[in-house]
Amino acid sequence: MCKAQSVNSGLALRGCCLELIRSLSKLHQLSGMASSDKPEVVERDVKEKGHKEDDKEEGKGGFIEKVKDFIHDIGEKIEETIGFGKPTADVTAVHIPKINLERADIVIDVLIKNPNPIPIPLIDINYLVESDGRKLVSGLIPDSGTIHAHGEETVKIPVTLIYDDIKNAYDDIKPGMIIPYKIKVDLIVDVPVFGRLTLPLEKNGEIPIPYKPDIDLEKIKFERFSFEETVAILHLKLENKNDFDMALNSLDYEVWLSDASIGAAELTKSAKIDKNGISYIDIPITFRPKDFGSALWDMIRGKGTGYTMKGHIDVDTPFGAMKLPISKEGGTTRLKKNKEDGGDDDDDDENQIRIRAAADGGQ
Repeated sequence: MCKAQSVNSGLALRGCCLELIRSLSKLHQLSGMASSDKPEVVERDVKEKGHKEDDKEEGKGGFIEKVKDFIHDIGEKIEETIGFGKPTADVTAVHIPKINLERADIVIDVLIKNPNPIPIPLIDINYLVESDGRKLVSGLIPDSGTIHAHGEETVKIPVTLIYDDIKNAYDDIKPGMIIPYKIKVDLIVDVPVFGRLTLPLEKNGEIPIPYKPDIDLEKIKFERFSFEETVAILHLKLENKNDFDMALNSLDYEVWLSDASIGAAELTKSAKIDKNGISYIDIPITFRPKDFGSALWDMIRGKGTGYTMKGHIDVDTPFGAMKLPISKEGGTTRLKKNKEDGGDDDDDDENQIRIRAAADGGQ
């Protein structure tokens, strides 16, 4: 089958070449007539000579046009006979496989279709990502492969946005924002008959500049208390400072009172955190108070002790999954007293440790 197609293509090409030779011969004859077959010159007045010069210019222009048409017709005959055509391309998708506080990895899918009977090389790929006319990143990918004959290929273009570079270049781009982008791609291919062609493509979209959420340990509620083992519930407040919603899937954390770690865990937890909104979640923890040493006695005496909490949250966003850090340092704790002991009994649960963040609490 392939051999027969090759023979047929060869015969077609041979016929096209014969037609080209005949056409070139005809062109040569026309050229000879234009240069050597001159009409008899008759003396006339100046006015008639002027008309004659104009006619010569008209004839010369007409001849050039005929040559241009001839070349165009030959190109079309070759294209029709052998089946050459211009390839097409389209941006079919833009993926964000990884995004965090430092960078966003973007993959641009470009579908290229080759209608020609032979493979065509993809020489270069030029790309530019801009926002409101300002360049975010650009690059060149040379020698990008080959598109099969009568086939199509999806070419993946990897692009990385470094957020620090963007924020340092443009003061008005802040963490938590969503910015518009325009992706511009130039595909340079080499096609027989046509030569090198540039296929320009564009795609618009939006991308976030993520900001880590704020976390506060508002209170600790004791489920069971003893010096050997205490079970408690940590009441956390999460504040989303981004202009997009988050869906919490899981979190890992570790909590310290003074310099003593009271526990760490990783658990699945579902909660929706609206854009620029606040959500509250409860997480369990088990610890041994007798291991705290002076930190526990400071709380009992009402002196307070420092606390630190660090971890990560896994969230889904409109732009893909993210793993964001959470941290709080510089908070202080004290034991809530009963009203009989002079305390402000503003909570029904008497077995709670209230948390008040220090004025210089870290993020």
